[in-house]
Amino acid sequence: MIAPLIPMATNPGDLGGIVGFAATLMNSIGEWGVGLFTLLETVFPPIPSEVILPLAGFLSQQGDMNIVLVIITSTLGAYVGGLVLYLLGAALGMERSIRWLAKLPLVDRADFEKAAGWFSRHGKSAVFFGRLIPGVRSLISLPAGADRMNLAVFSAFTIAGSGIWNGLLISLGAALGTQYELIDQYSSFLNYAVYAAIAAVVIWLVVRRVHRNRTVNTPTRN
Repeated sequence: MIAPLIPMATNPGDLGGIVGFAATLMNSIGEWGVGLFTLLETVFPPIPSEVILPLAGFLSQQGDMNIVLVIITSTLGAYVGGLVLYLLGAALGMERSIRWLAKLPLVDRADFEKAAGWFSRHGKSAVFFGRLIPGVRSLISLPAGADRMNLAVFSAFTIAGSGIWNGLLISLGAALGTQYELIDQYSSFLNYAVYAAIAAVVIWLVVRRVHRNRTVNTPTRN
């Protein structure tokens, strides 16, 4: 019998750097922690599911998590987060909700207006397809609530769209998990890539917010 080339119980922290830290943290919080992350990502968009969910899939391939439970909890978290925004939109209306949420750090009014425009153009189907589109996925629930979309339909579309998106990202991470030795070998390069990506996203969000604030505060000339 040939011994497996990939160790299934490798300590995630062995990867080192931010990649190892993130893997260790994800491994510690477990499947329900992944659900909490997706809930927060839905309500607070700068937290990216594109980073969290592949990592959870990677850990499931290593035997540290149950991949089915990860998909279920992440989809449940996304639905609960979407429901929060739906109820907020239904209670306050679109404009008041945008004014309140736009005060959050690194969240821009234009993001909400983009989601509202998507919903206006595509109607109820925007809730399903919007869950598959970055920049719209986390915020599409707000205009759905403001429009008083049927809650059962909203729930079905949100769960279906979130399940597909989460399943794809988690499966991608699980596929990478079969190449643990390659990832371990190049983990330092992965760390640099993650650092650069985080820095680029933060700088872009800050510059966009500063530019928009200057535009709003600059008096128009007649």
